[in-house]
Amino acid sequence: MTIDEIVLIVYILALTVLMIFASHGFVMLFYHRKYGKHEHKNTENDDPVKLVTIQLPLYNELYVIERLIDSICEIDYPKEKLEIQVLDDSTDETVELVARIVEEKQALGFDIQHIRRENRKGYKAGALKEGLEYAKGEFIAIFDADFVPKKDFLQNTMKYFNNTNVGMVQTRWEHLNEDYSILTKIQALALNGHFVIEQTVRNKAGFFINFNGTGGIWRKECIFDAGNWEADTLTEDLDLSYRAQLKGWKFIFLRDITTPAELPSEMNALKAQQFRWTKGAMETAKKLLPLVWKSDQPIRVKLQSTFHLTNNIVFPFILLAGILNVPLIFIKNAGPYDQFFNFMSVFVIAFISSFMFYLYAQKDVHTDWRKKIALFPLFMAGSMGFAVNNTRAVVEGLLSKKSEFVRTPKFKVEKKTDSLLANKYMEKTKVDPSAFVEMVLATYCFIGVGASIYFLEIAALPFQLMFFFGYASVSYLSLKNSFFKSKKAEN
Repeated sequence: MTIDEIVLIVYILALTVLMIFASHGFVMLFYHRKYGKHEHKNTENDDPVKLVTIQLPLYNELYVIERLIDSICEIDYPKEKLEIQVLDDSTDETVELVARIVEEKQALGFDIQHIRRENRKGYKAGALKEGLEYAKGEFIAIFDADFVPKKDFLQNTMKYFNNTNVGMVQTRWEHLNEDYSILTKIQALALNGHFVIEQTVRNKAGFFINFNGTGGIWRKECIFDAGNWEADTLTEDLDLSYRAQLKGWKFIFLRDITTPAELPSEMNALKAQQFRWTKGAMETAKKLLPLVWKSDQPIRVKLQSTFHLTNNIVFPFILLAGILNVPLIFIKNAGPYDQFFNFMSVFVIAFISSFMFYLYAQKDVHTDWRKKIALFPLFMAGSMGFAVNNTRAVVEGLLSKKSEFVRTPKFKVEKKTDSLLANKYMEKTKVDPSAFVEMVLATYCFIGVGASIYFLEIAALPFQLMFFFGYASVSYLSLKNSFFKSKKAEN
């Protein structure tokens, strides 16, 4: 077997994996059409208002914590039935700021506590678990520091707990700063695919869904019954969600009830978030998929759970496809492989499936969906550009390599006029070494662009361009703010 043939076989393998996972979008769209008009039912009754504990886990959130606590205290719910826990693991001025705000809110009659720990053991999962020991509420709502819950959050969610089998209710994330930059617009496009299609479809079709870590509310009994919060994965929310549903608890996802939040507006912050989500999902898959397949769940639920927990495995294959794309241009124009390359056109199905998936996600919730779906090629390029960062996360997750829970810094950036550079957390963001690998890959993929033009491979050119643009933009944005920081220091 020649080297050319080995390259072709490996490339086919990579594209096959990508097509399988991308084509799953057609499955989601099938269920979307089947269950699109199905609505969750809630039973109205005259039960007394239940005591709710709201947990606010935070770590060094100087710029957004006051906005969060103010919004929590504006929630339309009787004060005597509301407990607020500020689970503060901060090591900077946030501690003093929170202490002052909590004292002010206590003076206004709110049952709000500032809870500090000796260390960050277990990170967010550890903070939530410790707070739960003191929580008086029968129900536990959780909000990350970058969220701004609406006044009617509890009115819209609590009524679903009239069904005693319901263990968790999740709302859809809304985006405070979607229009801040191209980076935030692309994130919004991606997250809408998850919330509008995946979460909605899985929930309505009877598959497992996940608590998204924030913007949702739990029945405390459900948390305890599922084994409480555990810190052995970086996605404690996904982990607990699956353990709870394996215990038989029902989850509710409310597509039309939204909770606004701030999207990461800086590339290194976004890469850290994506790394945590990707690695945590792989850790959770290793931990819980064996239990899913041993359970008495229907085969359809087991298969969907497998796709759900393992879909990040595509990133190593995206990276592999990007590397092999370049030599394939030369192989095609030097060897007798026309039939092979004609067959490869079938893989365009993966692109069509992904496009349709995100198209319907935008159409369902936006009137200006045409404007938003126009960003799809940039989203695809960005997914390719993140292949290095997320491949490392997949590998570490599969190898059970432990790492720190790296928080996503919050900058309180909402309007286009807001600046990142004046933010103290911006000065502490680290450039991941993957940025330099991405820069090398961008240069490498540019050779593929030139070769596609030289050999008139018009069909290959868009994909070569997306790989080049993806790696180039991700590496540039990763290094950009580091450059500005050094210039600022010089001045």
